[in-house]
Formats: sequence, structure tokens, C-alpha cells
Amino acid sequence: MTKEIKIALLMAASLFMEILDGTIVTTALPKMAQYFHTSLSTIALLVSVYLITVAIFIPLSGWMANRFGKKKIWIIAVIIFTFSSLSNALAPNFSFLLLMRIVQGISGALMTPTARLIVLEKTPASQLLKMVSYLIWPALIAPAIAPVVGGFIITYWSWHWIFLINIPIGLIIALIGIKLIDTDKINKTSSFDLLGFIEIACSSGIILIGAELATHGKNYWFSSLGLIILGVILGFMVFKHLKKASNPLFSLDGLKITSFRICQTSGSILWLSVGAMPYLLTIFLQTIFHWSAVKAGSYVLFIFIGNIGIKPFTNPIIRKLGYRGALLSSFGMVFITSIALAFIETTTLPIWIMFLALVSGVGRSLALTAYNGLSFSEIDPQDRNSANTLNAVVSTLAQGMGISLITVVVNLFQFFFLINTAYELGFIFLGLLMLFPVIEVLFLPKNIGHATIS
Repeated sequence: MTKEIKIALLMAASLFMEILDGTIVTTALPKMAQYFHTSLSTIALLVSVYLITVAIFIPLSGWMANRFGKKKIWIIAVIIFTFSSLSNALAPNFSFLLLMRIVQGISGALMTPTARLIVLEKTPASQLLKMVSYLIWPALIAPAIAPVVGGFIITYWSWHWIFLINIPIGLIIALIGIKLIDTDKINKTSSFDLLGFIEIACSSGIILIGAELATHGKNYWFSSLGLIILGVILGFMVFKHLKKASNPLFSLDGLKITSFRICQTSGSILWLSVGAMPYLLTIFLQTIFHWSAVKAGSYVLFIFIGNIGIKPFTNPIIRKLGYRGALLSSFGMVFITSIALAFIETTTLPIWIMFLALVSGVGRSLALTAYNGLSFSEIDPQDRNSANTLNAVVSTLAQGMGISLITVVVNLFQFFFLINTAYELGFIFLGLLMLFPVIEVLFLPKNIGHATIS
């Protein structure tokens, strides 16, 4: 095993820790609400505040990696993430716990993009797809095992262990990182774009707060829409600032390259669907079929089995079909399974529902691997810091809005249709979202990204 692969696996371990922490907490919310004598809506702030904090501070990661060194920032971020996890477990009250989740969000915002940058910044184009394969595993495995691990911890131990499991992982990977990762060059003259950071932090935070508010019912929709519109307006201001600033927080030059740009546009639509489908299927099976959470979860698990099961074959598929062919194939799988799920009933054969969930997961895994490999295929190594930061900002916003979007869409449909029809139309809506990526990818050259698969 080469040193580059060892580092890639180490970075993947840190991504696994962060993604697992972000998903496993949801299983513990009811127990934590009882422990702190608060409502479920209040305890849910632990999830939304963490996500919003990550979105706000991700733009800092590129500049800090450049100014202080990627190795140093990654190690510090891992250590802070680890000890904030310990503080979460020892929290004497809810306010302290919420504060520690904010600290954890800041460290996660620095750790995740920096980990990707350590692996990808100097990787030659011909090795990008291979290295991306190591980094994509955590995003596929962590959400799959989180409900199982979380359920086991809550059933046999206590919610505190949800956070305590991060401590040995964090300490081990930090110690290995100190010895394994080479110290990189730093740019002490790099100036900080304070205005750009404030603008993008406000824009990202306001959009996600608006999206979160929308999930609390129709009484909040007007306020939510206002916040999202305000966030988008600020986003345009950010765009103009980053284009004109002499030393922007990160450069937008990557958007001039087609292979990178489509990963931010149609790739964001895929991230929306990735975040929304497991949630929608879970709620549908519990609300319409009246299944228990355990039974519904066992069926939704097949989405993640599909994610993981196809992973060893994604690179050969991409090499055989090319990025364009692989993406179109994956969109087809996501589209067909989303539409088909709209027609399942309580009398539908269980194996059919499992199969649809499995194929949906296969499509998502293939698309995510293709997008990740393609995004940096034509970005020069010296420009990957900015491209990585921009990619992290966009994907975080898209993932954060997925559940909020489908919640609002289903609630809107309930004004005009019965609740079961509203959920069925929700599946169709997620399927139709794939039309935009299909149209965009259809116009790509057949050999796009060939340097990474030749």
C-alpha cells in the first residue's frame, strides 16, 4: 500500500467520523429530549444548528489551509472535533450541549474540506478517480450503519455513547496523521477576505435557517420564503464580490470549466435527491403504510445497501461507459425507481420495494462517484483549493435543503390531494428532478474527463 493510499484512507476515516456523527445523533433525539426535559422540536436544534454552523464556516477552510498549512488545520480540527464530542457527552444542560455542537460544527467545517484537499490537491488527473473512491466510502457507509449503531447504543447503553465513540477514532487518526502526513508549504502573505466571509456566511446561514423553518409547518412558510429569497440575494452579492475582489476568500474560476461547473449545478440536484429520498420513503412507510420505525428502516436500509454494494464496480463502469454514459445510466435508475415507488401499496410484494430501494441506491452511488471524479478532472493542481472550497459550500447547502424541500412539497400537495396521493406525488417530484441533470449531461462531450480514466 502506497503512502498516498494510506493518507487517503486516513482522511476517509476522518470523513467517516464526521458523517457518522451528523447522522447518528438523530436516533438519540427522543432519549436526549427526555434527559434534558425538553421538547423534540427543541432538541432537534442539535441537528440543524450543527448543519448551519458547518455551512457557515466551510468557506474558511480553504484560506486557513493555505495560510497555516493543510496538515496543521486538519489535525487541529480533528482534535477539536474529538474533545467537543467528549464535551457533548458530559454536557450538564441543553444550552451547554448546543454550544458544544456549534464548536463541533466549526471543527467539522474545517476538517472535511481539508481532508479532501490533502488527498486531491496534488493527485495527478490519471489517479483522481482511484483516490476519489477512497473518499466516497464514508459518505456511503456512515448513513447506512448510523441507524443500526445508534439504535444499539440507545437500546443497550445511553445517548452519551453517541458522542463518546468519536473519541478513540479521533485520537487514533490524529496521532497517525501527525506521523504520516508531510508538512506542507504555507502562504504567510495570504490576506483574509473578511467581507467575503461575512457575506457568504450570512447567505448560507440564512438559506438553511429558512429551509429548516419551512419544515415546521405552513404557518412558517411565508417567513421561510422571505429568508430564502434574502439568502439568494446575498448569494448574488457574494458572487459579484468574489469575482471582483483582488484576494477573494476563494476563486470562482473553476466555474469556467464545464466538467467542474456541472458538478455544482446538476450535481446539486443529485445531492438534493440523495438527502430527500431516504427520508421521504421512511416517513411514507410509517405514515401511509403504518409500519413501525424499525420495519420501515429495514426497507430503507436497502438504499444504502445499494450504495455500498455497487461501489467496487463503479470505477470499472465509469471507465467502460465514460462519465457521460455513467451519469446518464445513474439518472435513469434514480428516475425510474422514484416513479415506481409512487405506485407501491400495502399489498406490494416486499421484495419489490426492497429491489426499488436497492436500485435507487445503486444509481446514487454511481452518480456521486462519477461527479466526484469528474469535478477536479480538468482543474489545475494550484486551483484545487478554491475549487474544493466552492464544491464543499454548494454540496453542503444542497444536502441541507433536501429534506426541507421534500417536506414542503408534500405539505403543498396535501392542500389539493389526499395525504397518500401527496406522498406519491412527492416520489414523482424527486424523479422529475433528474430531468435537469439529464438535459445538462446530454450536451457534454462523450470524452469529458477522459484524462482520469484513460
